[in-house]
Amino acid sequence: MALQKDSKAPDFTLKTKTDSGLVDVKLSDNFGKKKTVLLFFPLAFTGVCTNEMCAVRDSLQQYESLNAAVYGISVDSPFAQEAFAKKEGINFPLLSDFNRTACKAYDAHYEDFIGFAGVAKRSAFVIDENGTILYSSSSDDPKVLPDFEAIQKALQS
Repeated sequence: MALQKDSKAPDFTLKTKTDSGLVDVKLSDNFGKKKTVLLFFPLAFTGVCTNEMCAVRDSLQQYESLNAAVYGISVDSPFAQEAFAKKEGINFPLLSDFNRTACKAYDAHYEDFIGFAGVAKRSAFVIDENGTILYSSSSDDPKVLPDFEAIQKALQS
């Protein structure tokens, strides 16, 4: 079961790939500054994951107006994520959990996903400026998108 509301969000440092190279992103860098939305997704370049990331892309201004940073997280390499982001025009960081540390810390991973172990479950977490989880959702069904309305509501609290 994924970490629940009112839990302390485990800190992590994950890599993202930008035009200038690999960059470390540390969750706690947002503490004291802004809220954070973590969107774990199974795999880049797949249909439902593309729909999810593009829906967030298209509404990113709403998240930013609520003083929130948004990160997509999958176990894909940062290089695959960069290609995915460029192809789909994704305008927020995709973080590589290649070593599966974050999805395990948030208990948001499959033991077996079509024969692959440790793939991230489609999960969403809203974390406040103090590092406390305000919203938690995880689905065993990879076809079920997060409740974006509930995520926005949690950001407004």
